[in-house]
Amino acid sequence: MGPLHGFRIIEFEGLGPAPFAGMMFADMGAEVISITRKTVSEGKPFDNAISERGKKSIAVNLKSPEGIALILQLIESADALIEGFRPGVMERLGLGPEVCQARNPKLVYGRMTGWGQTGPKAHLAGHDINYIALSGALHASGRAGEKPTPAINLVGDFGGGGMYLAFGVVSAMLEASRSGQGQVVDVSMVEGAASLMNMVYSFFNNANFGWKDERGVNILDTGAHFYDTYETRDGKYMAIGPIEPQFYQLLKEKMGLSEDLFGDQNNQEKWPELKDRLAEIFKTRSRDEWCELLEDCDACVAPVLSMTEAPHHPHNLARQSFVEVGGHLQPGPAPKFSRSVPPVPTPASRPGSDTDRVLSELLGCSEQQVQSYRASGVLT
Repeated sequence: MGPLHGFRIIEFEGLGPAPFAGMMFADMGAEVISITRKTVSEGKPFDNAISERGKKSIAVNLKSPEGIALILQLIESADALIEGFRPGVMERLGLGPEVCQARNPKLVYGRMTGWGQTGPKAHLAGHDINYIALSGALHASGRAGEKPTPAINLVGDFGGGGMYLAFGVVSAMLEASRSGQGQVVDVSMVEGAASLMNMVYSFFNNANFGWKDERGVNILDTGAHFYDTYETRDGKYMAIGPIEPQFYQLLKEKMGLSEDLFGDQNNQEKWPELKDRLAEIFKTRSRDEWCELLEDCDACVAPVLSMTEAPHHPHNLARQSFVEVGGHLQPGPAPKFSRSVPPVPTPASRPGSDTDRVLSELLGCSEQQVQSYRASGVLT
């Protein structure tokens, strides 16, 4: 069983980062009940999204007082609630923190938005690219002389959003186990993305590191010739990152790089020239040939794998980093534990498909009661 077995999380269905946090809880063994407002009939196609795996799905009419009453009954036995709506939405539904914690004083109430619950932009719409723009992370991402380039929506939505929501909620649940009191966790993706930039801000604030507030000119942002990707003869890519002198020396030895040209690793004036020279060298062999030469040593080199290739790399296979869920290969639960081993995730439930079972098992509703709720529009 996973380390969060026995904990119950109520998740209000949303997009992207909040469901991702719910998936993290489910992957670790928690019972996650996702509340949706829609059902999908058996005859219609259903997108088995990774972030919905391992959860139970119930469909409740959130505009019905009786539906809200059912949700509050579920909340009474929950350890945490997570939601990703704009500020004020849950309050207007009658499910704000004060109402929910009056029913369950130990409830941890996890709220995630892009801007946070307060501040001049709190009421505005936005997406990952907007949030990381305000954090400083987007300005730092990209190559020299080119426009800022986001790392898809990993930094704001998932790194700065979903993972901080999961971490914040677990932290509050640990505190509640001691204090007996729940609390609200206010997660801002702007602040999460800024937090992920902590080391970079530290480098920038310390003159000894020489970090410039520019793109593509620093040691970790593709400015350095020894921290970048290079195209190979077959149009694929290798990623290199031998920052430490001993690893850089090994790369030089393995690749036969001349000491005269590549000897001064940290001479930033020579970085552009050395980058051009490495680009020429890497195009002399295929990616597989470079892997054979460099991958099994401390030169800090790895092939740039596509999403099709990554699950089949020997290292990922050995660690079972990807698992089959519902006939599809997906990234497996992470991290790994020595004793509390989570089971392989179950496929995503069809929206609303667990309604009857959840109401029966958790609230003791009879089949007749459930049918009555459905007939009166309390359940959707």
